[in-house]
Amino acid sequence: MSFEKRKKVTNIVILDLMHVVSYKYIREFIKKHPDSSVSLRSWYRKLARKKPDGIHELKRTFPRVDYVGRNKYVFNIKGNKYRVVALLLFSTQIAYIRFIGTHAEYEKINCKEI
Repeated sequence: MSFEKRKKVTNIVILDLMHVVSYKYIREFIKKHPDSSVSLRSWYRKLARKKPDGIHELKRTFPRVDYVGRNKYVFNIKGNKYRVVALLLFSTQIAYIRFIGTHAEYEKINCKEI
């Protein structure tokens, strides 16, 4: 009886997609504002499935995103009812959520300082 020796080939795929830190903030906000659930989860999924290399690439997915300085971007959520401010580091593909709030709450903060 002969046995054919087979090499086991393993393909390792590294996905350098955007890592959003932290989903916990989204869950907490949704508890307070349940109507934001679908829109915030959609924003999270879209960002986490992309590998943007800058603002132009980001605007393909989020046409109304605004750059406010110091690597921070403002995203309109649910028709501008809510806002997310995130620090995006394109080189490492990490997005840090710095603020989630209503439009009125957003008007009271300084995006560059959070």
